[in-house]
Amino acid sequence: MRKIILFIASSLDGYIARPQGEIDWLFTDQNYGYSDFLNSIDTIIMGRKTYEQVLTFGEYPYQEKKSYVLTKNINFQAEHDVTAVADLETLVKDLRRLDGKNIWLVGGSLVIRDFLEKKLINELILSVHPIVLGEGIPLFATPTTATNLQLTGCQTYSSGLVQLFYDVVG
Repeated sequence: MRKIILFIASSLDGYIARPQGEIDWLFTDQNYGYSDFLNSIDTIIMGRKTYEQVLTFGEYPYQEKKSYVLTKNINFQAEHDVTAVADLETLVKDLRRLDGKNIWLVGGSLVIRDFLEKKLINELILSVHPIVLGEGIPLFATPTTATNLQLTGCQTYSSGLVQLFYDVVG
């Protein structure tokens, strides 16, 4: 069965973006396993706010992947051959039935919370950047369902970034 993997970066104090969504603090000096990860997936799921943030980067970076945007706005129109979806559980059930590679849960924190609550995440890869932002958008929106994780790996980089690999238990 296809796995849903949360591959995401956070600051040391647990933020995935500055208060207005800025991610200027993320390291871009190395690949940090991103290319290998991208080759292991063929489908992307993200929240509407994350999708809109991605659109500010210029060219849509996931054109070769099937992409879905979760939104409660029934009038939302996605671009770049991205499908807008309201029913998260039906989407995941349908995707897991299809043959293919793993599925990347991109974010944001509200979508992550929903996936954790419904026990839909199989793995978590967290790239912790050695910076304290002090405020911003948290990795886990509160309240978040308690979730047990098992550490399966750890990779350190010369930049100070630490990448943690977890399986979701249960």
